[in-house]
Amino acid sequence: METSFPILTALIATPLVGAVLVALLSWRRSAEVGKLVGLLSAVVTAALSVWLLASYETGEVGYQFVTQQMWIERWGISWHLGVDGISLFLVVLTGLLFPLALLGVDPHHNGKAYLVWMLILEAGVMGSFISLDLFVFFLFFEIVLVPMYFLIGGWGYEGRVHAALKFFLYTMFGSAFMFVGVVATAFLARESVGRITFDLVVLQEQAEFATSTGRWLFFAFAVAFAVKVPIFPLHTWLPDAHTQAPTAGSVILAAVMLKLGTYGFLRFGLGLFPEAAYWARPLFLTLGVVGIIYGAIVATMQKDLKRLVAYSSIAHLGFIVLGSFAFTSQSISGSVLQMINHGVSTGALFLLVGWIYERRHTRQIAELRGIQAVAPIFAAGFMVVMLSSVGVPGLNGFVGEYLVLIGSFATARWWTVVAAAGVILAAVYLLWAYQRVFHGEPDEENRSFRELTVREGLVLVPFLAAIVFVGVYPKPLLDRIEPSVTELIEHVESRTDYVAPVSPAGERAGEEEGGG
Repeated sequence: METSFPILTALIATPLVGAVLVALLSWRRSAEVGKLVGLLSAVVTAALSVWLLASYETGEVGYQFVTQQMWIERWGISWHLGVDGISLFLVVLTGLLFPLALLGVDPHHNGKAYLVWMLILEAGVMGSFISLDLFVFFLFFEIVLVPMYFLIGGWGYEGRVHAALKFFLYTMFGSAFMFVGVVATAFLARESVGRITFDLVVLQEQAEFATSTGRWLFFAFAVAFAVKVPIFPLHTWLPDAHTQAPTAGSVILAAVMLKLGTYGFLRFGLGLFPEAAYWARPLFLTLGVVGIIYGAIVATMQKDLKRLVAYSSIAHLGFIVLGSFAFTSQSISGSVLQMINHGVSTGALFLLVGWIYERRHTRQIAELRGIQAVAPIFAAGFMVVMLSSVGVPGLNGFVGEYLVLIGSFATARWWTVVAAAGVILAAVYLLWAYQRVFHGEPDEENRSFRELTVREGLVLVPFLAAIVFVGVYPKPLLDRIEPSVTELIEHVESRTDYVAPVSPAGERAGEEEGGG
């Protein structure tokens, strides 16, 4: 679908313009005006993302709202943007989360720089999800590192400098591999394509690589995406970054930035190098399952509530990796849906933990007890979000995990059996944490714990509404996701010996021929 209004360009430009305006304002004279300008920029971006969702044509295959303009003709680099069912809800999630994160928590100092970095971060994330040119995607993929580095280092907690540096070094290490992969892909594809181009659509349709070449290129991209997810054992930067980041930084990092890795595997890994992705399936299925079990066990041992939520992210993202490399329509649709679910649930958890810290100035589980007795509404909101993360039926987490597990069982049976244990472990560490923090008799310090404010309640309500709506009625999301997923699987089938046989119900199960 094409549109006369460049809505995708506007999704990137709006927060950037907002960042420039905030930077130009004199904060001493008009701090409130600066805050309003920053928030309005995020709200307008959110409105554009909702408009995008409302205008998206359900059931259509291919990219919609396409914008393409040659940028550096000599090198085949173009401003090529588009969305499909795989990226649509990630764009909407990004658009809606930023104003909520800005409303939910105020920075304790230097609000001007904080707003500027947040808006630049939003533009970078948006650009990453909608870029259809490898070079442009790489630029946006790198841009997001800078504002997050400064947000952690400037507004984080006691270990913020170490955490920010560790985050930057790990992700830059992965990006170095991807830069080599991006350039090599364009130049090595020149012979089959007939020219140098970084256009994803052209490369996906026309590029042909020798088997060994495709596998090396795949791993160049995969290292960057594996660090960003992060996949075990490249995960060690994540708990420190989450724990030390300011509350809004943790929300954005968990909700959308980590999805750049899982999205990248689907869009570029399976899209550009299907043979290599198919060949590497056992490795990534194994690493995904190891991440599920490892993240859950380590989360159970945590004494810091925020660190517990950080390790739970590693476990939940393992399910997304499992579903992505199971290569069935159900599993990949479940993975895309779970990217959204994890963003909503874990983003809300980090927001709630941040509010707990603002009230008690501690995140130690042993020092938090009996909060439910003095703040029952706060406890109820936390419980709904926590149960969503556990995967209780009727809430969004259940739908995504169910689709991943039921879809993966067809082609990755034993990996799925082991991964199912992660669902049980998630219930263990989250319910146990809730019991220790909210139940029991509050001590003297916790008796003054403040109830949820009206402003906090208004920020939390959209999270709760999304949790319940997707849990009860996921069809509107799946109707838009599945056509693009089906097209991706057909692309993998056309380039490999993978076969998706017909299930007993007469639908494509995505099962390997002769597979378990």
